[in-house]
Amino acid sequence: MDIYIMSAIILVIAIVMAMVGKGGGNFYVIAMVLAGVTMHKAASTSQAIMLGTSVAAMVIFNKHKKVDWKLALIIDPPTDIMAFFGGYFAGQVESESLKIVFASILILVSMFMMIKVKEKPYVELHKFGYWNRTFNGYKYTVNLWLTIPLTALVGLFAGAVGISGGAFKIPLMVMLCGIPMEIAIGTSSAMVAVTALMGLVGHSINGNFDLWYALPLIGVAIIGGIIGGKLALKNKPKNLKLIFALTNLAAGIIMLINILK
Repeated sequence: MDIYIMSAIILVIAIVMAMVGKGGGNFYVIAMVLAGVTMHKAASTSQAIMLGTSVAAMVIFNKHKKVDWKLALIIDPPTDIMAFFGGYFAGQVESESLKIVFASILILVSMFMMIKVKEKPYVELHKFGYWNRTFNGYKYTVNLWLTIPLTALVGLFAGAVGISGGAFKIPLMVMLCGIPMEIAIGTSSAMVAVTALMGLVGHSINGNFDLWYALPLIGVAIIGGIIGGKLALKNKPKNLKLIFALTNLAAGIIMLINILK
């Protein structure tokens, strides 16, 4: 596929994904694989694109005090470490096997996105492993016993197949920690950036990253991240979630069908 057409596709994906705090790696990878790019190259390029998109969106969210940096610094390191290992060990896995893992995760992501996330009321808990947090006028309690292991697992698979894990992290933050949706989306953009960087480093060690192919895609992704971040502050992501969920589900099924042919 022509790089100009691919750049246009990446721009559209970057805009809509930045709006809901997700990296969009699932869509980037499927677009490149369907265009004939190998799975390993698509996964590494996707990580680079997500890095550009999420950093751009993060700047916008942070300007409006929607990024809880202390929360990100506590729950994100396990994700980032495991994303590196996921990216590194993906190089040892056959491309077809990686496609099966990717398709399975796509379907699982779609299920997560279909979950109707309700913000739960604040209940202060004074127990070891529970963090009572106040940020930008909001109060919420973070269950570290559940949050840290789950985000680490998300990082492992996200790094391996070139996605961000944002579709998992946002429901986890809202459902487990009672974090307001707008703060979860803003904070997710910051965490996605670091997770993508670690996954990219892991893939690059195995020589699966093509910088010259990725550069124009990163450029348009940054533009998309800025546009999407600004639109997110004016729109509610509710209606988009179902569309993304159904698209993820369809993409996962299409990928599985292509593999099983």
